[in-house]
Amino acid sequence: MSPEIIFSLQLVLGYVAWLLCFGVYVMPRLKAMDRVAAHRAIATLNSFRFFGLVFILPGVVGSHLPASFATFAAYGDFATGVLAMLALLTVKMRPLFWFFVVAFNFVGMADILLDYYHAIQVGLPALAGQLGAGYVIPVIYVPLLMITNVVAFYFLLRPKPAIGARVTAPPHPEERSLRPTEAAK
Repeated sequence: MSPEIIFSLQLVLGYVAWLLCFGVYVMPRLKAMDRVAAHRAIATLNSFRFFGLVFILPGVVGSHLPASFATFAAYGDFATGVLAMLALLTVKMRPLFWFFVVAFNFVGMADILLDYYHAIQVGLPALAGQLGAGYVIPVIYVPLLMITNVVAFYFLLRPKPAIGARVTAPPHPEERSLRPTEAAK
């Protein structure tokens, strides 16, 4: 298989695997949380986006990784990570918290979409080996980040639950508790 096919296949499968995992394990728990807690969880994951700076770190990526892709991707990730950290730091100041929640999700989603555009423009799939150790970012980490950005906007735009309404996650078959009589056997 060519590098283009391998990279594209792994990128698509990264989304498939994360969507399956997210649907079964993550989304039910996020839905069970109050809005602030759910957005804090998403912000925590996105706060690690400073890691995208590896795209401009010599020795980690290949010398032929197009700078037009690497620089934009690195600083877009860095900006998103800082905004997510600011959301976490301002959780007690709700108007500011919500501002940073919207900001990091908007910047993060725009960054990923523009990175895909730049990657196509520079022919990155054919140069995927130039990502070096950073190869795991677009095929493993980016799909999860995009999914969390979409989910964050879903949570921001859905109607608030009625006051006093309790939202609970459906029980997972592996997490059912045994009745006391069964546990004693």
